[in-house]
Amino acid sequence: MSSDSLDQIYAAQRANAGSVGATDASARIEKIRRMEKMLFAHRADIRKAMADDFRKPAAETDLSDIFPIVGEARHAARHLRRWMKPQRVATPLALLGSSSRLIHEPKGVVLILSPWNFPFNLTLGPLVSAIAAGNCAMLKPSEMTPASSACMKRIVSELFDENEVAVIEGGPETAEALLKKRFDHIFFTGSPAVGRIVMRAAAEHLTSVTLELGGKSPVIVDRTADLDEAASRIAWGKFLNAGQVCIAPDYLLVDETIRAPFLEKLVAAVRAMEGEGSRGIIVNERHAARVRRLLDSAQDGEILLGGSSSDARSLPPTIVSNVAPDSALMQEEIFGPILPVVTYRTLDEALAIIAAKEKPLVLYIFSRAHDVVRDIINRTRAGGTVVNHTLIHFYQLNLPFGGSGESGMGKGHGRAGFEAFSNARGIVEQRTRFSPIQLMFPPYTRFKQKLIDLTLRFF
Repeated sequence: MSSDSLDQIYAAQRANAGSVGATDASARIEKIRRMEKMLFAHRADIRKAMADDFRKPAAETDLSDIFPIVGEARHAARHLRRWMKPQRVATPLALLGSSSRLIHEPKGVVLILSPWNFPFNLTLGPLVSAIAAGNCAMLKPSEMTPASSACMKRIVSELFDENEVAVIEGGPETAEALLKKRFDHIFFTGSPAVGRIVMRAAAEHLTSVTLELGGKSPVIVDRTADLDEAASRIAWGKFLNAGQVCIAPDYLLVDETIRAPFLEKLVAAVRAMEGEGSRGIIVNERHAARVRRLLDSAQDGEILLGGSSSDARSLPPTIVSNVAPDSALMQEEIFGPILPVVTYRTLDEALAIIAAKEKPLVLYIFSRAHDVVRDIINRTRAGGTVVNHTLIHFYQLNLPFGGSGESGMGKGHGRAGFEAFSNARGIVEQRTRFSPIQLMFPPYTRFKQKLIDLTLRFF
């Protein structure tokens, strides 16, 4: 997109932000419901776009890209009136005669920068929250999934005028041009490296950000776990979308007492999920080469499954055991269909491995011992945690979703998404002629000092 066209859209949204922000809950809900209906109307187009970009199975597109947006839309439409309702808060005695309330007002014009791994989900999901909060939005999907970006642009243009919501196609130079503009909020999903670039650009305008990043999310399987259940759920969570999932289990920590039977079940579970049309591909040859390089770094490891492919953009589900802790496979986020396995003797040993790395986006625990689960949660730090399953917290819209530290900043989904795109504005209104604070206005006499002393002690 040309610089002039981008400037025109930005200026139009700036001029329209006041009108959009003044809309009531009914108007916003109507937009969200139209968006939900449009997704179903274009379901075949979305499936085809994802197949063109990823060879992604239609069923997987339904579950991983369409269903989360539909869920977000329905949740927001159901709860938006309550979210927008002013919230009364208690009045301290020192402010006797006043009343206070909290309202959530739109931030204005927001930018949503989305990645290539789930292009519809991670663009239109945050858009639901932005619309619910009453904002205008510019959407920049990844250039690595051109079919999905073009399809998204068609859908959005049928729903909104560009002065309210616009899809901006283009490469890194387009993203760079967008980041030079003063937005009221930036919602970015992607890698920590690019997240730093986004945050630096946002700092130039003191723009608030939500950063949904990634990292090495561990999964612990202890000796009390249901091994069949753990194997099937880890196999699904790790190899969905060819492992290109920011919340995928990145490495496996398994108790040495159940290592052999569990890995046997894990291999069987992965094979059971294989079938015609059940596997996607890596987004491009560059990323595929990066994933192969990580696999090559684990030369001392034992490949239990997979490991090679004749397709430049494909790698079969691969499980590698006995991986050296200092290998690239255990140091870098994999973001591909490789699962390294590390055996531990004591829980302290497993937790030391986790503590040596940055805070993960999510920590997975497979255990039937409640005291062990509590102990792990108390002794670790992570953006989120799932016990005895994988990935499902992304669908739980009653909980905030996001990372901590290196894995992200801020939260999204459901109410947390609405709040991310809103300014929480506190309002205090003095309702009476008398205000206790006035008794302590200057000049500061001895009597007023006594009043101040009493206030400090008792109020």
